[in-house]
Amino acid sequence: MNEIRPQPFYITLLRHGESVGNAEARWQGQSDFPLTDTGRAQARALAERWQKENVKFDYLISSPLQRTKETAEIIASALNLNVEFDSLWLERDNGDFAGLTAHEVRQNFQHPLFSTPYDPVGRDGEGDWELFLRAGQALHSLLKREPARYLIVSHGGLLNQVMHAVMGIAPQANNAGTRFRFGNTAFAQLMYYPHQHRWAIDKLNDHAHWIDTD
Repeated sequence: MNEIRPQPFYITLLRHGESVGNAEARWQGQSDFPLTDTGRAQARALAERWQKENVKFDYLISSPLQRTKETAEIIASALNLNVEFDSLWLERDNGDFAGLTAHEVRQNFQHPLFSTPYDPVGRDGEGDWELFLRAGQALHSLLKREPARYLIVSHGGLLNQVMHAVMGIAPQANNAGTRFRFGNTAFAQLMYYPHQHRWAIDKLNDHAHWIDTD
């Protein structure tokens, strides 16, 4: 008698389109900036690409911030999906840096010569270790569900730590180590085989629908 193996999870991790905060070079964090017109065009271009490629998802889960919500809703409308919102997929809480420009952060805050992954960001925000733990919690929450085709719409900082969790890379001191690039509306595609605890990464930072994303 042949053993029936569990089906894999198909997980697409998508960063939101360009936001007003991106365009103004701000530390967005959990500040709630909407998409720019460019960001909406990026999301529509991706939705059209996926329609042409006949890409299918069973579930769409999004961070509730405006920039992810708008991105998710544009794609959901094109692909006939419902959107679930989950605060585990929010961007890093970057404390007092939230909403400030890079210049304002440099001018108004002291920056230590050395930092550990346990130190907070923006005085009282999430440090790398805390964000890594939340990313692991978000991933664990997803894998408690049934194997299916999932689209996650989230943020560059959080998605980086999800990739670290998948690959078993712990945060390092002084912001050292590996970074995973996620341009606006760029996505990664992963498969998880629960019967083997094996990950396969098929794509990373795919933004073929919008070449000039950053």
